[in-house]
Amino acid sequence: MTDQYTPKLTKPDSEWRSQLNDLEYRVLRQSGTEAPFTGEYTDTETEGVYECRACGAELFRSGEKFHSNCGWPSFFAPLAEDRVRYIEDRSLPGRPRVEVRCATCDSHLGHVFEGEGYDTPTDLRYCINSVSMKLRPTS
Repeated sequence: MTDQYTPKLTKPDSEWRSQLNDLEYRVLRQSGTEAPFTGEYTDTETEGVYECRACGAELFRSGEKFHSNCGWPSFFAPLAEDRVRYIEDRSLPGRPRVEVRCATCDSHLGHVFEGEGYDTPTDLRYCINSVSMKLRPTS
């Protein structure tokens, strides 16, 4: 968990608002969540790299994506640990979570959960909003 953090990329709020549509802004800059089963990447199996929609930083690879049936794209690991950062999230009473943010621009991506029993190489599920990412196909 990180307490003090300065993003590598900063922009004034007005620039983020002009760059992102309303939903992108609400999720990426205000830690919102898109509705489950509505995102364009929930069931996508296209090979490629998922980038931060706000800054273009590479975050996840399709090889780490799996079907969790939770309503959002799920990954068992980020591309590299230095691509994301983690923040304790106590916004839901009685249910502490770990928020996942882009390490480059500090945009909200989603949450990571542990110990859910998925048959993956890690015991983690990165539950990421589709609207927080762009998929760059490998072919």
